[in-house]
Amino acid sequence: MRGKRSVPAVLVLLFGALVGLTGTSEAAGSLPCDIYGAAGTPCVAAHSSTRALFGAYDGPLYQVTRASDGASRNIGVLTAGGYADAASQDTFCAATTCRISKVYDQTSRHNDLTPGPAGTAGMGADRGADASEIAVTAGGHKVYGIWISPGVGYRYTGAASGVAVDGRPEGVYMVASGTHVGSACCFDYGNAERTPADTGNGHMDAVSIATTCYFAPCTGNGPWVEADLENGMFQGDNGSNPDNRGNGTPFVTAVLKNDGQSRYALKGGDSRSGSLTTWWDGALPSRGGYRPMRQEGGIILGTGGDNSNWNMGTFFEGVMVAGYPTDAAENAVQSNIVSVGYAGQTNVPNGPQGTIGGPGGTCVDVAADDTGVNGTAVQLWGCQNYAEDQHWTHMANGSLVTIGRCLDIENNGTVNGARVELWDCNGVGGQKWVQQADGSLVNPQSGRCLDAPSGATANGTRLRIWDCNGSSAQKFAVNGGAPVASPGGTCVDVAADDSGVNGTAVQLWGCQSWAVDQHWFHRTDNSLSTLGRCLDVENNGTVNGAQVELWDCNGVGGQKWVQQADGSLVNPQSGRCLDAPSGATANGTRLRIWDCNGSSAQKFRLG
Repeated sequence: MRGKRSVPAVLVLLFGALVGLTGTSEAAGSLPCDIYGAAGTPCVAAHSSTRALFGAYDGPLYQVTRASDGASRNIGVLTAGGYADAASQDTFCAATTCRISKVYDQTSRHNDLTPGPAGTAGMGADRGADASEIAVTAGGHKVYGIWISPGVGYRYTGAASGVAVDGRPEGVYMVASGTHVGSACCFDYGNAERTPADTGNGHMDAVSIATTCYFAPCTGNGPWVEADLENGMFQGDNGSNPDNRGNGTPFVTAVLKNDGQSRYALKGGDSRSGSLTTWWDGALPSRGGYRPMRQEGGIILGTGGDNSNWNMGTFFEGVMVAGYPTDAAENAVQSNIVSVGYAGQTNVPNGPQGTIGGPGGTCVDVAADDTGVNGTAVQLWGCQNYAEDQHWTHMANGSLVTIGRCLDIENNGTVNGARVELWDCNGVGGQKWVQQADGSLVNPQSGRCLDAPSGATANGTRLRIWDCNGSSAQKFAVNGGAPVASPGGTCVDVAADDSGVNGTAVQLWGCQSWAVDQHWFHRTDNSLSTLGRCLDVENNGTVNGAQVELWDCNGVGGQKWVQQADGSLVNPQSGRCLDAPSGATANGTRLRIWDCNGSSAQKFRLG
């Protein structure tokens, strides 16, 4: 379970045969950088969290760093020219959170990207993206995208090797989400200033996907593929281009090429099917500074050139090339991208994290728009499905984590009125939260509940702890569920890797913070659900040894589970407890019910 998947099939194709190809196999020797190189416009930078971009590449794609101990691991490919080894990340980041601390350049130039420094836009230094925020599939394999929230971004500071400067020609493409987008500045990938400062018109040459109508009029509401040439998001000659009708698919191929002197082109397409549409192929802006261009050769991902990092987006792959690419090469690259078979939702975090619904239909939120540091207020706010800091992971130790920090009580307090905040996860009692059947979230150390003062529900209401009283001010639903801590430090798990159907075995397995099927909802009717189904006793049985499984929630007695003071989970209908046979703790141990006996084999604590 959750080990390495089979490697992708290898299919050898000629360059010309790539045009119009569909499927899910990759072509060794015919990946994007091979195509560009064969056309005389070699890649000078190639970045991806999902796959190799050269047929022979077998190095690291990105690096993750754990919050728990600061250790790092490089995440590579399953095979040369293949897809990311997401299982390696999952194993390394189990029971903690990880950030993407480096995105490797797959060319020999080592134009690697790391979180960017503070710039003249007024924002602080960038942080790395949450490594497990967005999972999709490519070539049938689970892979992770790079989820950009305000404050997240990457940069190569200085002039990157081989990247165009001083009006030289270049091309760039990226595959990114057309559904996780915004209008702030800037979700860019491409050429930028050597240092994070706006040095004038024409000093950038980056492709963008955004709902930014910088030069009106624009057609529709976007998102549009645009060119950030510095001091303007251009769709056409002097900015405006009503013929650009936007790309709003979950996966968008965004293409920009610029001869550096007089001409540039913008193209876009659905990364899952079809060809590219040319939105502009004509003159560079006649505004001062763009003819010729004055590129500086830095590289950015997820920000603007001056580190304007207020926008959002999701990045999967992209390259920069030397020279002005041919249409044929770009068409062949699009065909190769389509062959990957990208699939999945790209606009909502889809790991085990979920919102915490609060009073009045609000959500538990961190002040400062996804950029919270130690001591940042935790509050109520209107729910926003794209807000990273409204998506919390309920860890097996009872902590609630977002943007790499924990829901914490100020000064580890226990008295009525002590306010909650965000703080580095450190395991103290003020960071433990247990969901109750009545919808409250209790902090066991204080014995008090998360509370909205006087039942307030306005945006910005600062949360606190208070005596548990069952009022609506204390109803907080952890929509990401919580792990059920089990014998031997394991977790209650569903066989079949997050895809359990009726009758799927429920078992013990090592705790995995990313595993959706290890996050259980304790519902008000005392059922426990995950993956939309309930923990169930086979055939609604009541005898010793009856095994448990996953089944459609139907309210029968075999789906009721009540936490006892000694840590056991009793099924009231049978009077028996959830049990690991003979105290076994090995991965795959099938669970059952048995006479309650207080042994370690029956310790199952709800988070």
